[in-house]
Amino acid sequence: MAIKSASTEWRQVVLVCRKCSKKLDGGFGPDGDLTLKKALRRYLQLPKGKKGRKHELAVVGADCFGLCPKGAVVAVNTAQPEALLVVPGGADLLEVKARLGLSDPRRVKPTLTLVEGG
Repeated sequence: MAIKSASTEWRQVVLVCRKCSKKLDGGFGPDGDLTLKKALRRYLQLPKGKKGRKHELAVVGADCFGLCPKGAVVAVNTAQPEALLVVPGGADLLEVKARLGLSDPRRVKPTLTLVEGG
């Protein structure tokens, strides 16, 4: 069988430990009932119709990273593999996004324009 490839529009990929997520059993999102993976996917939602390989960001479950913190989940942005992020349950997703170094065009404030005259 020949090796094939599939194209994506991914610009960033975040890996979230499945084992940590299972042990924590939720802890993220507005009601604290989502896993970190699901909460990040909802929080960083790009315009509708952009799913799977057509999305610019992929948040994927991964096997254990071997860190196993209590009450937290390990995540890593594959663009910065030297820094594993230990995210405690209930952490603010805006801070998680920033610490993972993720770009989020929805969260950019418009620049103000100075209008002269009166």
